Amino acid sequence: MRDPYEVLGVPRGASAAAIKSAYRKLAKKHHPDANKNDPKSAARFSEVNSANEIIGDEAKRKQFDRGEIDAEGKPRFQGFGGGDPRARGRGASPGGGFESFSFRTGGGPGGVEGGGFEDILKSMFGGAAGGARGGATAFDESPFGADLDLSVAMTVSLEESVKGGEKRIRLPTGKELNVKIPVGVTAGQQIRLKGQGETAPGHRPGDLLITIGIAPHAFFKVDGSDLRVDLPITLYEAVLGAKMRVPTLSGAVELSIPKNTSSGRSFRLKGKGLPKSGGAGDLYFITRIMLPDGNDAELEALMQKWRDSHPYNPRSDLG
Repeated sequence: MRDPYEVLGVPRGASAAAIKSAYRKLAKKHHPDANKNDPKSAARFSEVNSANEIIGDEAKRKQFDRGEIDAEGKPRFQGFGGGDPRARGRGASPGGGFESFSFRTGGGPGGVEGGGFEDILKSMFGGAAGGARGGATAFDESPFGADLDLSVAMTVSLEESVKGGEKRIRLPTGKELNVKIPVGVTAGQQIRLKGQGETAPGHRPGDLLITIGIAPHAFFKVDGSDLRVDLPITLYEAVLGAKMRVPTLSGAVELSIPKNTSSGRSFRLKGKGLPKSGGAGDLYFITRIMLPDGNDAELEALMQKWRDSHPYNPRSDLG
């Protein structure tokens, strides 16, 4: 994946507000529902979501800026370079170095005959594999063989998690694969691809373990199997009522807003949420009354007149 700053079109010193604004504009521009005749829009939309997941999150942004994770959110290896891939998963420490190894030693009063630090390094990096001459230190083979499984993370859009599809992923080894995304995949779920992990002489290839993450959506908020959307409405729509087009994961539908609708009122579309056992969750729209930008003298005069002739206190229950 490209540099997330480049994807969102913001400089590295951009504020959190600037990043959020850029993300919303691009998510709206490349949303698949708005680009049904463009087969590449889904890939661009997914790339925008993945970039926002990195630099839109303060903690992940700092990790990325320090070089601790890459553009896909995967940790960068910071220990010894090169080496025997079989050491991964057995001796690698969380910081990227090596915590402990099992050695076999030759004879001699010191336990290691001629086995100084140089000999240990040789054994680590293949110079004394299978046992060093003269009793030098070497690794013990695990009775279960080498750990060649490879674990990576992959972020998908909310639409991809519901409808499934196919997505290309680049592995730390440089290899690229097309991965089939199951319909209804959930965050934290793992996909196992047999034989697509790392390799070592004398061992079967390991498996590739892909942990799924779901990118934040531009307006859908996930609540279990339900979805929630803040629905902006005008003052006159709230007072007079209206019919309006609203988004769902399966396409836009018409929603009726009755007269005298207050801000914060919730409207439910049954079965329009996320898939779940035995059906699907619901989709909730929460109204937010939005006033026009700037000062409007005519609106102010109307409200003053209405206030004087129709006074009421919506906070009377607060005491």
